[in-house]
Parts: sequence; C-alpha cells; structure tokens
Amino acid sequence: MSVFDLLKNKVQKSHRKYQIVFPEGDDLRILNAASKLSLDNVVKPILLGSSTKITSLVQEQNLTFRELVIIDPAHYENKAAMVQSFINARGKKVDPSEIAETVKDPNYFGTMLVEMGLADGMVSGATHSTAATVRPALQLIHTAKGMKRVSGSFIMERHDEKYIFADCAINLDPDSQTLAEIAYQSVKTAQMINIDPKVAFLSFSTKGSAQADMVAKVEQAAEIFKQQHPDIPADGELQFDAAFVPEVAAKKAPESVIKGRANIFIFPELQSGNISYKIAQRLGNFAAIGPILQGLRKPVNDLSRGANTQDVYNIAVLTAAQALIRDEENEA
Repeated sequence: MSVFDLLKNKVQKSHRKYQIVFPEGDDLRILNAASKLSLDNVVKPILLGSSTKITSLVQEQNLTFRELVIIDPAHYENKAAMVQSFINARGKKVDPSEIAETVKDPNYFGTMLVEMGLADGMVSGATHSTAATVRPALQLIHTAKGMKRVSGSFIMERHDEKYIFADCAINLDPDSQTLAEIAYQSVKTAQMINIDPKVAFLSFSTKGSAQADMVAKVEQAAEIFKQQHPDIPADGELQFDAAFVPEVAAKKAPESVIKGRANIFIFPELQSGNISYKIAQRLGNFAAIGPILQGLRKPVNDLSRGANTQDVYNIAVLTAAQALIRDEENEA
C-alpha cells in the first residue's frame, strides 16, 4: 500500500472530518484537488480568496463540492478576534493596526485559522515561496511541546520501500542537539506511515574511521539521541553503506544495533540531505514526498511551486494525518 493510500485510510477511519485551509484558493490546481478531497470525503477544504472569483472558477471548471467553503481575508467578519489572537500568539508587543493589515495576507490568515482552531492544518506554496509559507507558522503556531526547532523531512518511496531523509529543507548546519531533535521528529513521521524506526546518523566516517569536528558532531548527536530515546534503535556516526547494507555493516560496524538496516537517515547538514534526496529521486526513481514540516504544534505543509493537482491532494491528506496523530497523542 502506498504512503498516501495508507494515510487516506487512516484519515477516513477517524471520528472527525479534518478541515484544511488553502491560502491559494483561486489556483486551478488547488481547486481541482479541493474538489476531489471534498467528493472523496477525505477532508473538508477551506479556500481563501475572493468568493466571486473562486465561485466563477468552480463553475467554469465544472467542479463540484460536498460543501464549498470560501473565506475572503479582505472581508472577514471576525477580524478583531483574529487580530487579538495574533497578538497573543506572537508573544510580543505589536501594533494592532499593522496586524490588521498583516492578516489580510493569505498565508498569515490561513495560519491564524489553524492557530485559532478554525482549521486543523494548512497547505500552501503552489504560488508562494517556502519562506512565505513557513514564516507565519514559526511566528504564530510555534513548535510542539518539547521541541525547540522545526525541520523538513522527505518520505522516499519506491514500490514497497519507504525511508525518511532529514533534514533536507530547513536547518543549514545543525549542531548535535538539533540533529538529535530532527531524528526524533523524523521517527514520529516514520511511525505515521507504519515504519518501524531504525535511525542512522550519517557521516563520511564510520565509527571513528576519520577524525574531524564534523564527525564528532554526528557521533555526539547519536549519543544524545540514544540517551534520550533508548527504546528506538539508532547509531552513528555511519557512512551510508554501513547504515544500509548488512554485509558492509558486518565489516565496518559489527557492533551496530542497526546492522545495515536503517530506514531513517539523518544527514549532518542541509546540503547533504538536499543533494541526497534529489539523487535518490532522479537516479533511483524514488518518489520524494515533502518537504514535510516536522516539530510544529499544529500542521502546516509547503508545496512545490511546480506541484500538480495530485501533489496538492496528497499533501492535504498528509496534513490531515498529522492532525490526526496530534489529536491521538493529546488524547493519550
């Protein structure tokens, strides 16, 4: 079963209908995906933008919805409540008149719907940059309990093979503590898609075969993670072959608990992670699902500006699944 079929099944079996807000409500890719999400009864889409324009596009494209929900940030009736919630969430002194203008921005408005509990998650980025999508989430939603940072992972899928690569999107040069936190966030993503986590902290060195500050950073990260999460198999520093190929692991790291069977790969810095997922995608024919934003208190996810309708549909399903997992953890 594919990642998205698995997540779709989880969301559809849940006791509630998750509402996902789309700040780019007049984009045809968003509209087509939202229609399909609504008709499939997977999530309840909330479209931001001009009601007149969006309604006209829906009619022109002959799209149908179980319920067409459109909110125009420029004419929002509860703006005063949103401004006050923005001020509370921002956690610093701000000018209310400036905030009233800020929340007209669709990404800030959509983020505030999530923060206020009026939506369960947000999907943006079809026409906006990653920064425009992520910045409001960092300012207003903040990190989940116990988390200090947000990271970006990719689910790498090829037939029955599924792996997590992180961080490939957010943290430029994470220190040991940050790498350990990224690993834990990636474990949560892996568990969401039924991966039994085995974490490898990657380096160009395996178990002291090279000496350098960058190697020591990875080794320390692995130790921090193992101390904090002793129940999750993890090791490092490991070269990729020692993390992935049992025969190589038997020679290079015979005492490793991973034994060459890692399925979560934590890269030492952003450029390694970003380069690696693209190599796996282009040369290895893996589907690269993401970046999945990890560590936020409530789910927000970023689309590629080259995304198609199916990409939008899939990321909305994933975002709803993140909301479902959050609710299950809160209820536990």
